[in-house]
Amino acid sequence: MAEDKIIIVGGGLGGLIASLRLAEAGIPSIVIEKRTYPQQRVCGEYISHEVTPFLKSLRVYPESLHPAQISRFQLSSVSGRSAVLPLDLGGFGVSRYAFDNFLYSRAREAGVEFLLDTEVHAVHFANDRFEVKTADRSFEARVVIGAFGKRSRIDVQLKRSFVQKRSPYVGVKYHVRVQHPHDLIALHNFPGGYCGMSHVEDGKVNLCYLTHRDNVKAYGNIRDMEQAVLYQNPLLRNIFMGAEFLSARPETINEISFETKQPVEDHILMLGDAAGMITPLCGNGMAMAIRSAKIVTDLLIPYYHRAAPDRAALEKLYTAQWRAQFAAHLWRGRQIQRLFGSETASRLAIGLVVHVRPLAKAIVRSTHGSVFA
Repeated sequence: MAEDKIIIVGGGLGGLIASLRLAEAGIPSIVIEKRTYPQQRVCGEYISHEVTPFLKSLRVYPESLHPAQISRFQLSSVSGRSAVLPLDLGGFGVSRYAFDNFLYSRAREAGVEFLLDTEVHAVHFANDRFEVKTADRSFEARVVIGAFGKRSRIDVQLKRSFVQKRSPYVGVKYHVRVQHPHDLIALHNFPGGYCGMSHVEDGKVNLCYLTHRDNVKAYGNIRDMEQAVLYQNPLLRNIFMGAEFLSARPETINEISFETKQPVEDHILMLGDAAGMITPLCGNGMAMAIRSAKIVTDLLIPYYHRAAPDRAALEKLYTAQWRAQFAAHLWRGRQIQRLFGSETASRLAIGLVVHVRPLAKAIVRSTHGSVFA
């Protein structure tokens, strides 16, 4: 297997971190990414400090980007009532535009091969080998890592169960300049959704919300929908009206699914959102992508160098470790999401933060992992 390159389909956080760890171990890989760098992505752009020691050990903590350091959490109800909670661990804010490009540059320096602006059309497994097809090329590999995000044509090709169900969720993201405390991540409820905001680098603020597609359909376009729906929360109305929007239109994504996924599909080892997406209100998706890359590479590095590797054992072990790390977090995220997007439920959540603070802090901790290196 010494000359056999591992193929990583998707160049987001999970794929980039996996490629860097493999390169550090002397294992060649090819990252096939359908877009180029730098690029915007619909993302909350907040990373829990649970992954900071690991990023520093890999020498890819983005200190040169001057990420915002975040230590407090604000929650507001649909009516605008709010409460603030200290974050025990906290995290940092950095845009995917800057951070992904930073990791890409580091991976290139480490010798990782990239095929950019190239979409994978199909992945087939037969006779203990993969064939990976793009529009005009075909590759073979013993190992394929799936790091292609929330939804892709590979999911459709694999007939993954979540693709069979339509999801009603739409994600929208802006970068803005607006008065907002540098150490605060906020979550503002509005009818049928919620909006997160926190600082990233260069004084910019990420403003990213999740809403039901019926909200958009009812008003015909995003801007009218925002004024009719998001502005019902007076805090959000003031934020939108006082913000300088740094792009003419937002980044958007449709069909965001929180359905259960499998970490291994047709022998492809899935990372990040391709393995399972935590609800955005938990603010832990980026950390989960990074942690899943560590888990899979911890297993792949010894597997790669074995004379007679045991694929079944590798897949069983990865599935078990992935579920041990993330399955409960994903389930809790789905339950907590029920407290958001309505006046009654969001008012209950505010009461929890104000009057039962230890329980509220425990709920926040329950959606995150422990610090690791």
